[in-house]
Amino acid sequence: MQKTGKVRLPQGSTIALNLGFDFDSSSVWMESFGKTSPVYTSRGEYGAEVGVPRILNLLDKYHIKANFFVPGHTADTYPDVCREISAGGHEICHHGYVHEDPTELSYHEEENIIVKGLEALDRIGITPQGYRSPGFDFSPNTVELLQKYGFKYDSSLMGNDFYPYCPAPCIVHFDRGNEFGEPADIVEMPVSWYMDDFPHSEFVMTRTGMKPQSQVFEIWKSTLDYGADNIKDGVLNVTMHPQVIGRPHNIRMLEDFIIHAVSRGAYITTMMDIYERTEF
Repeated sequence: MQKTGKVRLPQGSTIALNLGFDFDSSSVWMESFGKTSPVYTSRGEYGAEVGVPRILNLLDKYHIKANFFVPGHTADTYPDVCREISAGGHEICHHGYVHEDPTELSYHEEENIIVKGLEALDRIGITPQGYRSPGFDFSPNTVELLQKYGFKYDSSLMGNDFYPYCPAPCIVHFDRGNEFGEPADIVEMPVSWYMDDFPHSEFVMTRTGMKPQSQVFEIWKSTLDYGADNIKDGVLNVTMHPQVIGRPHNIRMLEDFIIHAVSRGAYITTMMDIYERTEF
């Protein structure tokens, strides 16, 4: 079963909050949705050319350091944008190469992707400490590979909502109960689709989101308020995408959320800082 940790918060803080941006660019359309036309790849271009600058300006306005989860393909396509993110003091993490779903990959296929992503980030001077799986999904080999390549934490799983934990590898049996191994030597920073802007806001033909930003704000606000009121020594992770949150109505909503989080005593910081503050 999972081993749960608690975050040592600065005095007066009610909850840790991480703002994480999956800088997928066109890779999410190319791989996850199989779309390579200019209409789709231009949405990734918007994220790099418009979304990221708006995000960086907003973070700088409130003196916030955040996480950017960057596929190797994005690092190779927009190296200068990625260097600007890093120069701003934000943490860059591994996010596959072309946003590949690892679920059905062999051990060696998945390992090759991790290595390729590491090599791309190395070309822009980054040695990532954290990982987020494209599409929030794992293969049976992912935890082992993350440990092999020295990642300190992951942010892909949903076994908790406010506490970091060490995930236990699970073997699923349909004819008897699942089997859990020993907790892994890696810290999980849990996520949730509710706290992700993409399913709420992005248009993908028949699977359309496009909710009013007020609805998304209410979900995020209510979740943060619950954590601030009821959870001690916890963290809330919010997942966003420059090509989604960078739209005018959404970036305004993010600023409103930041203002509210600060008013509730949230300690907004990077995942590496949260990792270093987590005690088991």
